[in-house]
Amino acid sequence: MTANNPFARLPEVPSFTLTSSTVADGQPLPTAQLSAAFGVPGGEDVSPQLTWSGAPEGTKSYAVTMYDPDAPTGSGFWHWAVANIPASVTSLPEGAGDDTASGIPAGAFQLPGDARAARFIGGAPPAGHGAHRYFITVHALDVEDIGVPVDGTPAFLGFNIASHILGRATIVPTAEITA
Repeated sequence: MTANNPFARLPEVPSFTLTSSTVADGQPLPTAQLSAAFGVPGGEDVSPQLTWSGAPEGTKSYAVTMYDPDAPTGSGFWHWAVANIPASVTSLPEGAGDDTASGIPAGAFQLPGDARAARFIGGAPPAGHGAHRYFITVHALDVEDIGVPVDGTPAFLGFNIASHILGRATIVPTAEITA
């Protein structure tokens, strides 16, 4: 596992509180949050429950992302990206990131991640590759609409976030497939 932090070269901003009844910082992803789409036994591609509070004053929307910087790609792997979550929303239920975006609030949308699916794709580190970190992040933004098209990429979302970020809250669970 490498020590790289995907936010190291981005603007430093205040943190706020992010909690989950599903995942915990530094702990393994539960089986439901692993990827059936990538053949992980027992994986279900169920997005985690998230609740946040204490975002900076002036927050007009949120974006939520899940990123694995340890993927053997040279560019990491985007598992989930949600844009334009209204500032009045401070939680997402478990399973919100399904194929129908059943728990995504009105006005918000899921972007296609690196698997090219506009939904949550669970963790799926290659067997024997070691532990991977999954940066689940809520980004507090100073605009209601981040200006990314629904078919945009999470990297483009991240580029736009960098110039509109007010605060960032992150939980980093892990996953490892041994054989």
